Amino acid sequence: MQLDARGPRFAAVVTTVVLVVVLATGWGWLAAAQAVVFAITAADPRRGPYGLLFRALIAPRLGPPAEREDAAPVRFAQLVGFVFVSVAAVGYLAGVPALGLTFAALGLLAAFLNAAFGLCLGCEAYLGIRRLTTRRA
Repeated sequence: MQLDARGPRFAAVVTTVVLVVVLATGWGWLAAAQAVVFAITAADPRRGPYGLLFRALIAPRLGPPAEREDAAPVRFAQLVGFVFVSVAAVGYLAGVPALGLTFAALGLLAAFLNAAFGLCLGCEAYLGIRRLTTRRA
């Protein structure tokens, strides 16, 4: 499956905003809601809420995509985001704000790098793991 490369970047912008709010407020339930978004998108990037917003509101105003990307690295990145933000949510909701703050900040760093510079850390990790685990014929 191929994705419009602008969709995941738009999702990273929205995620950046959400995680800034989580860090500013300590709202564990908002972190949990973001974790649900990551889980849905990891299961199927075409069904992720932010991707649906992008396709409904943003993509029609843009021209056709100049590039497409494979969905597998995006799915892996969303899974990593799910783990980090889930730990943040548990930290905040369990009364361990340092844990919540740390993992929300790490998630924010990754989302911001993707939003601002197009550098998807989870995607790069996926590609690195693939290179290490793929046998050459």
